[in-house]
Amino acid sequence: MTNRLAVFDCDGTLVDSQHNICAAMTRAFEAVQLAPPERLAILAVVGLSLPVAMAHLLPDAESDFHDHLAEHYKQAFRSLRQDNAVSEPLYPGMADLIAELDAAGWLLGVATGKSDRGLHLCLTHHGIIDRFVTLQTADRHPSKPHPSMLLTAMAEAGAAPETTVMIGDTSFDIDMGLAAGARAIGVAWGYHPPQDLTGAGAHGVAMDSADLRRHIGAP
Repeated sequence: MTNRLAVFDCDGTLVDSQHNICAAMTRAFEAVQLAPPERLAILAVVGLSLPVAMAHLLPDAESDFHDHLAEHYKQAFRSLRQDNAVSEPLYPGMADLIAELDAAGWLLGVATGKSDRGLHLCLTHHGIIDRFVTLQTADRHPSKPHPSMLLTAMAEAGAAPETTVMIGDTSFDIDMGLAAGARAIGVAWGYHPPQDLTGAGAHGVAMDSADLRRHIGAP
């Protein structure tokens, strides 16, 4: 029997990190003496790898400048963490859902635009890192919606596309899931509106953790 695998996005799906992301992006732009983007513009690129996100925010800039700005973002985020100013609370019901899926025999994974370090710190802080058998980040893969992260997660977990579900809050997550041949479920509490998830081809959009449980097919 092929393993059942549920892969979660992190920012906007497992945890609410929008304050940190907006603060770090604002600092990054200010460091290069540019006006920071509007909050909604920042949230629209959450989930993309940093240089790709910067290219969306500054399409007329050179790729080297996108990389430069991405480094400023990383420095800003590290500074926020050092100042104990990072808050990444789990969304309501997600800890219980993860525990229930684990107990029911689902293998769990994460596919995120975060760095390895940022993801480990986040999951360790919430005491759930041991629930996950595969962790895929922007450090080792092309940016979403490229399916590399999800394909690697399936290979590591011994799961097939037909027994895998990708869960995320952005159209990038939905596109990645579909490109890998998996089911793709959106969540309505993140950074892209539900209509964008439906428009991207999501098999369903969950309104809360109980609804997500139903969409996944958990007991």
